[in-house]
Amino acid sequence: MTDTTFLADKMRSGKPVVTSWCFLRSAMIPEILARAGYDAVTIDMQHGMYDFDATVDAFTHIALGGAHRIARIPVGDNALAGRLIDMGAECIIAPMINSRADAEAFARSLKYPPLGDRSWSPRRAVMLTGQSNEAYLKASNAQTIGLAMVETQDAIDALDDILSVPELDGIFVGPSDLSLSLSNGAALDPNGAATAEACARIAEKARAAGKLAGIFCLSGEKVEEAVSMGYQLISHGIDTLFVDGAARNALSEVSWLKDRVEGKTGAGY
Repeated sequence: MTDTTFLADKMRSGKPVVTSWCFLRSAMIPEILARAGYDAVTIDMQHGMYDFDATVDAFTHIALGGAHRIARIPVGDNALAGRLIDMGAECIIAPMINSRADAEAFARSLKYPPLGDRSWSPRRAVMLTGQSNEAYLKASNAQTIGLAMVETQDAIDALDDILSVPELDGIFVGPSDLSLSLSNGAALDPNGAATAEACARIAEKARAAGKLAGIFCLSGEKVEEAVSMGYQLISHGIDTLFVDGAARNALSEVSWLKDRVEGKTGAGY
């Protein structure tokens, strides 16, 4: 990395950190996003196309591009969370954390004793952070961020208990699933008023508990709203939407060509 400040330090400083989000399995895409200036790049192993090997490759390219490395794991895969930290992830986001027990099991998988049960073998993490084994062991529990996703009514009901887990660094809100849960499956409304009100309450509780808070945003307006609510980690920008939008814009610039081919203008070649 060109920036030796750890992600945990940036988030705890109170300055918002913006991460892009990657579904498409390609090591170059995360690097491109890192070089574009994102603070961090998140690899989605829950809904994206990334397996373990592809994620580890992506971490290398993200570091080469000068950004911080985040991964979202599949539901309940705490063993994978520990492996990803060994391979250089600075932050792990765990989906569908709905109870204190869920949060505690996840958080402890990321921390060395006495805070957790993580097994020792951070070979790649030591390389990417440029630390000695001794320095890494001393600092790792503080440098490694675990965020439990709050995206259901059950999680909101258990939020005080989740936030009371001492080993847990914070929470991450998924507004889409949250809106589905709040409406009992009646509506997908991540940008709606009810979802925004719930997100504000979640951020307030996280701040009161001294925890970090992150959120997935689908527009620039939502980013501004999230910052005003006190979220420190904000996801804005998805690789699939970047490719789709750029492709459509490129084709729109030569839409006249399609008209010619179809003979609508009467022009020849």
